[in-house]
This record gives sequence, C-alpha cells and structure tokens, in this order.
Amino acid sequence: MNEKQVTKSRYSFYTSGAPRQPKEPTWKYHWRRLFTIKTLESLESDQEHSKLKKALTAFDLTMIGIGNVIGAGIFVLTGVTAATNAGPAIVISFIISGIAAAFAALSYSELASMIPVSGSAYTYTYATMGEVMAWIIGWDLILEYLVGAATVAVGWSKYFVILFSDAFHVDFSESWTKSPFSFNTDTQSFERVPDAYFNLPAFIISIIVTFLLIFGIKESARVNAIIVSVKIFIIVLFVLAASTKIDPDNYKPFVPKNEGSFSKFGVSGIFSAASIVFFSYIGFDSVSTTSQEVRNPQRDLPIGIIGSLGISTVLYIAVCLVLTGIVPYTKLDDPAPIGLAVRDVGLRWLEIIVDIGALAGLSSVILTSLMGQPRIFYSMASDGLFPKFAAKIHPKYRTPYITTALTGTICAIASAILPIDVLAELTSVGTLLAFFLVNIGVLILRKTAPDAPRKFKAPGGPYFVPITGALLSLLLLVTATKASIERLFIWMAIGLIIYAFYGRTHSKVNNPSVIETIDGSQEKAIDSSNVNIEEVKVTDTNVEIIEKDIES
Repeated sequence: MNEKQVTKSRYSFYTSGAPRQPKEPTWKYHWRRLFTIKTLESLESDQEHSKLKKALTAFDLTMIGIGNVIGAGIFVLTGVTAATNAGPAIVISFIISGIAAAFAALSYSELASMIPVSGSAYTYTYATMGEVMAWIIGWDLILEYLVGAATVAVGWSKYFVILFSDAFHVDFSESWTKSPFSFNTDTQSFERVPDAYFNLPAFIISIIVTFLLIFGIKESARVNAIIVSVKIFIIVLFVLAASTKIDPDNYKPFVPKNEGSFSKFGVSGIFSAASIVFFSYIGFDSVSTTSQEVRNPQRDLPIGIIGSLGISTVLYIAVCLVLTGIVPYTKLDDPAPIGLAVRDVGLRWLEIIVDIGALAGLSSVILTSLMGQPRIFYSMASDGLFPKFAAKIHPKYRTPYITTALTGTICAIASAILPIDVLAELTSVGTLLAFFLVNIGVLILRKTAPDAPRKFKAPGGPYFVPITGALLSLLLLVTATKASIERLFIWMAIGLIIYAFYGRTHSKVNNPSVIETIDGSQEKAIDSSNVNIEEVKVTDTNVEIIEKDIES
C-alpha cells in the first residue's frame, strides 16, 4: 500500500469528528463531538487491518456461547433464585429471560453480520448512537464480563470444596474457601463474615484461566470445546437420572405467595428472579466479542449466537423442572444446588459426576467471560478511548495479553472477597442495559443504513424484533434490586469521569492526526512529506468528503 492509500485509509476512519467550524457555537461543537459515529466503512477497515489471529469457526463460536451460557445459571443461580425469589416458578423466570435474550440474540446476529469487529455492543453503539453512548456501554460491558467471571469463580470454589469432600473425604476450612463479606438485603449493607478471610480456590482458577487465554485464542477455544462437551453430557445425565425421583408435591405451590417484599415470591418475585438469572444468558454476547478472530464472521457469528442460545435455553428449562421437582425449593438456597439435590434424593453414584460436570461447566464460563472482556478493552483502546497499552497484541500468541492479565487479576481478587449474590446482580443489570442498546442500535441502522449488506436479518419486519427486545430488556431492568441499580449508576459515573478527562481528549474519531478547518486556518501535518488526505466538511444536511492536497 502506497503512502497516499495509507493516509486516505487512516483518515476515512473519521466521520463527523471534524474540527470546529467557522461561527459554530462552542456548545454545539462539543455536543456534536459527543455523538460522533463511526461509519460502516471504517469498521470494515478495522476488520481488514486487525492483527488478531483469525482462527475461529461456527462450531468454535457455538461452543464458546454454550460454554458461557451454561454454567452459573444451572449450577449456581437455579437454587438461590428458586429458594429466595420464585419457588418452582423459577422455570417461568428462565423462560421470560430466554425470550428477552432471544430477541437480543436476533439483534446481535444482525449487527454482527453487518459489523464483524471486536467490541460487541460497544462497537455496535459507536456505529449507531455516537461516541459517548459507546463509551457508556463499553464501560458497562467491562463491568459485566469482569463481575460475571468473578460470580462463576465463587460457584466454582463451592463445587471444588464439595468434590474433595465427596471423592476424598477432605474438608477444607471455610476461612480460605469463603468470601469474607456478605450483603444484608434488609439493612442494604455489607457485613463481615466471622473467620472467613479469602476465597482461595476462586482466586486460583481465575489466574489459571487468565494464563490460558494469554497463550492463544484457538488453544483456548479447543480447551473450551472439550469442557463444554463434558458439561452437556453430565447435565443430560442428571436430567435423565434425577427425573425418576420427581415428587409432584414439591411443585406445590408452583408460585409461592408474596412475602411482602417485591422480590420475594409471587408474580413480582418471578420477574425479579428473571432479572437475576438473565445473567445466565450473557454467553452469546461473548461470541460477538471475538468477531475479528473469526474466519467467516458474516456467516458464522449468527450461527454461533443463535445456536448457543437455543441449546442452552432447552437445558435450563429441563434442569429447573427436575431440580425443583426432586427437592423442596426452600432447601435450594445453596451455591451448589444440584450437588445438594443429588445428595438429598440418595443418588450417591451421581454426586462426584455432577461435581466434575459443575467444575467443567463453570470453568468454561470463566474462560469465555475473561476471553470477552479484554477484547472490549482492545476495541476501546484502538479507538483512543483507553491508553495504548490496552491495545497491545502479543507478538507470538497474537492475543491482547496486557488487558487479559489485568482483568484476570482483578477478577481473581473480586471473586476472593465478594459474595456471589452481589456479583450476580451486578452482572445482570449490566447485561440488560447492553441488550437494550443493541436492540435500539438495530432500529437506528434500519433507518440510517437500510441498504447496507446484511448476511442475517432479524425477522418480523423493521420494527418488531428490536422494539420488543428493547422493551423486554427494559422491563427486566426496572425489576432489578435498588442496590444493583445504584451500583450500576455509581460505576457509570466513574466511567464518565474517565471519559471526560481522558477518552474525550484522546478519541481518534474526534482528534485525528491530520486535521484542518474548512477555511484552512488550522493544520496539523502527519509527517514532513507531501500527503493526500480527505477533508471532512460538515454542513447542515450532510457530510461532504472533499479530496484536497496538503503540504506539510
């Protein structure tokens, strides 16, 4: 590629992020910069020039999705939410969440086929709603993946302790296998757990997975596929074996009477549980974060997203029906509900198998969650919204190794000290916000880019899927606990402060290397040679592209 082509390609990245125009009011200039978008053409250029290794197939993506979806939802949250929120009606909660996730999956599939670039909802929002909205959702996704992985690591620790107890009769001290803090929902405050100091197993598994991810995407996908196969086999085995022990009386009452609190049983409890277990469906979102590492993204991404969600939803419903049918829901308030249920009904031969399946399943969720988050960092850093170190690719393994190591370490610490219920609720509200904006993004692109190529198009006309998906996500979001929403807003406030002091001034869209006002009064050369660039002229009705020779 010659010098002219390089410069032109670089400058075509920018859209309406033009310098301040003559007579343009200061407030209007800064407002315009906040909502600068990235064009579809510039996103295609990102894909073509990506240094990430393109190694993933449709099968890999489906297994990544299942690996992330099937995990904490089945092995951890089914019991807790049944015991404290919905009772046997937890199956309805999963169906509601599954329907909302299905609409989001269709929207994700359409956008992924149009914009096959790492970053998931962050990238889609940048192309539809502008930079500040993209920052908000990117910052939200960082929380979503980080806390999601930490949540599952806590559940993994519990099953690890149970496995050693069942198989080897070794009992580990709770001082080093339990969070030192708990959250009191009545007082809305954290409390110190006596004699608990650090959840060491959760910390260790997070660090091990982090090292694996640094060594390569294909290697990580291969390990994930093996783990997922084991996990699915054991889940099916549990459903078939435990279904012979179902007692219909355990389904009575199917919807327990509300106990005075919005989230405790009744119809409101079902929806509250749905907002919590929505965390379980985050997996297909992780598929879209690997877009730049897929061999044929336009075809394979929709297959991976929709396929993984469909398989996972069927397994969720089956496990919920069996679990609440073999054990009274009041007994299921435990981080390892399936293991507890198997012991309670006397299926001793299945105990160790379930423990192994749970460890395998939760390991794959940690793996795929920590696979997704660094790629959000990578995309944001590539756009200038984070420091350059976050976009560095390992010269040998071609992975974003610095952010992988950083996020893995933070995840390990969070899983070692925070309780599972707080982590799960934070992840769910973050996921719902992301899904809401993705649906809105589809709606916007249907209007602003109706003729853009779409290898996959959500059915039902231009409005049905995105509007329904957005409303369902919003409904579940408003039923989340007050504390979770407050924590989300605090996280968002921190993010906006970072954007104001760093991202806004370093954004590549709004601070290009070569800039010039329409009247030519301000210039900044890219180097000391003669170059040909494109000047962006912003008018009231459109953006005109004018080629112009600039001499340094």
